[in-house]
Amino acid sequence: MEKLKYAFHKYRHGIPLLIYFAIYLTWFFYLEDTVTKHYKVIHMDIDNYIPFCEIFVIPYFLWFAYVAAEIAYFFFQEKDAYYKTCIFLFTGMTVFLIVSTLWPNGHHLRPTVMPRDNIFTQMISGLYQTDTATNLWPSIHVYNSIGAHLAITHSKKLANKKWLHFGSLILAVSIILSTILIKQHSVFDVLTAFVMAAIMYLVVYRFDVVIAIRAIRKKKKTKPQLG
Repeated sequence: MEKLKYAFHKYRHGIPLLIYFAIYLTWFFYLEDTVTKHYKVIHMDIDNYIPFCEIFVIPYFLWFAYVAAEIAYFFFQEKDAYYKTCIFLFTGMTVFLIVSTLWPNGHHLRPTVMPRDNIFTQMISGLYQTDTATNLWPSIHVYNSIGAHLAITHSKKLANKKWLHFGSLILAVSIILSTILIKQHSVFDVLTAFVMAAIMYLVVYRFDVVIAIRAIRKKKKTKPQLG
């Protein structure tokens, strides 16, 4: 019993994470089921000149492991970085859900017939079947890749791991390119994700929202009680 209490106390910061993902996934799949026909079509002229490159499905799928591994590492190794990461990622993901709810959106960029038949195009065909061409703006693949890379480069424990910083940058850039090269997103989705990430960078890393919240909480605790 004591061990259970200790584990709960030590890892209780994971509870908000579980609650948020339950809410996010429920909301996301609701949108996937309901936004199917009537939506704003997102398109930029530059989208017409971007080639279809199926090999980039690999970094697209690596995104899931990239973000999950980064959150897991900071969860166990660096609590401050974990809080900053969660604030960064979850704020953008929530904005995405709100935008998709109030302004249903989608695109018509996907090829009707795959230009080639290989393992990569088969993987993309499977992706297309499970992930509709709706609820795209801004791109969470892009936004969370930026957030994951920022978390790694701002980590105190990983400060001297330059090889890791470089590898993270290559992977993040590859993921961002994959979103348009396998026709999952318009360039507009990518650009707006960068704008949102820039704003959150100022909030989380320049303003340092975690320290600000702690200062407010500390001030409340030390405030003298009247009466």
